[in-house]
Amino acid sequence: MKNPIGIISMQYTRPFTNSALPYLAKTRALGFDFIELLVPEPEDDIDQAELRRICEGEGLGLVLAARVNLQRSIASEDAGARQGGIDYLTYCIEVAERTGARIIGGPLYGEPLVFAGRPPFPWSAEQIATRAARTVEGLAKVAPRAADAGKVFGLEPLNRFETDIVNTAGQADEVVDAVASPGLGVMLDTFHMNMEERSIPDAIRRTGSRLVHFQANENHRGFPGTGNMDWTAIMRALSDAGYAGPVSLEPFRRDDTRVGLPIAHWRAPHEDEDDKLRAGLGLVRAALTLAEVMH
Repeated sequence: MKNPIGIISMQYTRPFTNSALPYLAKTRALGFDFIELLVPEPEDDIDQAELRRICEGEGLGLVLAARVNLQRSIASEDAGARQGGIDYLTYCIEVAERTGARIIGGPLYGEPLVFAGRPPFPWSAEQIATRAARTVEGLAKVAPRAADAGKVFGLEPLNRFETDIVNTAGQADEVVDAVASPGLGVMLDTFHMNMEERSIPDAIRRTGSRLVHFQANENHRGFPGTGNMDWTAIMRALSDAGYAGPVSLEPFRRDDTRVGLPIAHWRAPHEDEDDKLRAGLGLVRAALTLAEVMH
């Protein structure tokens, strides 16, 4: 099968420090092909050279997930925050070089809403155009740097409650086309697509060759097969788009039946989830294989 399948490191723990390095071997033992790791902060206790050594020894690939914020936002009205965004994305390239990762995915533009305590703002048409232009301008600075290093950024649309910059695959396609660099592609996440796309398969097919990373998530972020996603149709669309890249899972919904559940917040696992992870992996792998052989 052409598409490697991985799991995000948040499935186990965050932050991912030296004490978490044994999870790399566990990830491979579960049957995953790569791990998607949140880009470590400079102050995090993680030996990046050792991380790379273990991954290479296990035959485990690595994808990076950028963690932008209001202080490192290329779309910001504040010049200091815009420079912070450029500096951070440049730092992400450096981490990718040290760890051996090729793909750096995420919203990239750095304008979170609810998770930053920032409510949606009724921007004027002129302000929206300016913010979009700043996003393109910022990515146009860092994408060539990524390409020169043999890396690629994956621009991820998020749902309307998490950003007001790029919400749909079509918007991400437009930004990537405007930047026009091999150092920038599109990253899609079915959790967000479920809210914002008229048709997930159609959006995947339209994105086509721009797609560099894909996250296969249920509508409620549970284990694959426990929600309403049509994985057969989704994987067939990936095949139609000619997508041969990585597919990662983020099934970190937990304590589903508790009243007052802090569902918007990451929570550590409280039980052995290995069998559920293997089952979800098996479902996604089967859907990908079926799409490939039936294409």
